[in-house]
Amino acid sequence: MSATKGIPVNIAKLLSLFKTVVPKSTCNKYKGQCGCIGVIGGSLEYTGAPYFAAISSLKVGADLAHVFCHSNASTAIKTYSPDLIVHPVLDCPDAVDKILPWLERLHVIVFGPGLGRDPKIIETATNLLKLCLSAKKPIVIDADGLFILNDNIDLIYGHSNVILTPNAIEFRRLFGEDINVTRHKISLLGDGIVILEKGLNDKIYISQTNEIYIMPSGGSGRRCGGQGDLLSGSLATFLYWSLQSNQPNPVYLAACASSYFIKRLNYASFQKLGRSTVASDMINEIYTVFRNDFES
Repeated sequence: MSATKGIPVNIAKLLSLFKTVVPKSTCNKYKGQCGCIGVIGGSLEYTGAPYFAAISSLKVGADLAHVFCHSNASTAIKTYSPDLIVHPVLDCPDAVDKILPWLERLHVIVFGPGLGRDPKIIETATNLLKLCLSAKKPIVIDADGLFILNDNIDLIYGHSNVILTPNAIEFRRLFGEDINVTRHKISLLGDGIVILEKGLNDKIYISQTNEIYIMPSGGSGRRCGGQGDLLSGSLATFLYWSLQSNQPNPVYLAACASSYFIKRLNYASFQKLGRSTVASDMINEIYTVFRNDFES
């Protein structure tokens, strides 16, 4: 699918549309009105990924971010930032029961950053995913969250407001390499699912119409780890805002905006730090890039 032709995204039109969904900063709003984001992920080996996802959701403008992680990951994640609400519950025998009361408070759930492949944790995450789908929660599925779908893609059939964010390898695992097979599998997903395939030119797949939209290249040659987590977190906030707007195709709009945003963050960081750029540096550019591209 890497050679697949698609429809180039009109960036000027995208930015114009997205500016209309960004909530205005006013004094008459209450905490949580601009978004409460949940991240399901975090293991002993991977503590940075859920942090990057959660903190980016906050930095772009969500009010609250919760991380539901393995108990071995919680202390590290808490030390990264006091702004995150960290729940060390994923490895508890009753993890689903402990997390369930929080789900109704969350506007968008991100599955996968740093989740790992432990069978018991994957089982817990799968059960949580089923609950969120049944409750019609908007969902972003990334990284090891996509591993859940490799043999269970039918879990998301027919659901709405779901965004998958695979890289090229994860995309092929989910949908194969033959273009006809891929198009057929994507068409089965239903009309409420969007796929954002990450790469030099990110591709946005619309299951409803089987259209493919091609984002422009951007960023830099620096491919540091953590950028996908920044994308999934910012995407969660963008998705909530888009769903609250009156714009048509809000899931597509959020996917395009987050793709563009992360490339711009990478570029801005690289201009200052070159090959020493890491994901933490990109976080520091969120305010400037967001202000210049989405608010000015």
